[in-house]
Amino acid sequence: MLRGKLIHPEILAALGRAGHGTKVLIADGNYPFSTGGYPSAKRVFLNLAPGVLSATEVLRVLAAAIPIEAAAVMMPDGPEPSIFSEFRELLPADLQLERLERFAFYAAARDENLGLLIATGEERVYANILLTIGVIPPQ
Repeated sequence: MLRGKLIHPEILAALGRAGHGTKVLIADGNYPFSTGGYPSAKRVFLNLAPGVLSATEVLRVLAAAIPIEAAAVMMPDGPEPSIFSEFRELLPADLQLERLERFAFYAAARDENLGLLIATGEERVYANILLTIGVIPPQ
């Protein structure tokens, strides 16, 4: 039995295999899940229905479970999507969101360091976030 908030067995297994520098993609409902990530990355489908689960709900649980050293978002040509401020609230305070244009974001997600792609039912557009796992310093 687990005590933490993260109890999904496939996500736990993928994170258990991950290390410093491994990337985790939380993708919205419009993201090309089958082609938009490194081919051997673990894919976990949490997109039960539109709106279930949201990208921010998944980020909240992951941020409590792993050290995050970097985060990148897919930036549209227009104004910044409102979900970016929600992402910032859930990430470490000193972390800046790296803004990547759409095709640069896809290229980053197809990198061999992508270890986990989580498909959500997020309906907001540009609600994709690519996390880089950091280190846990010795105590």
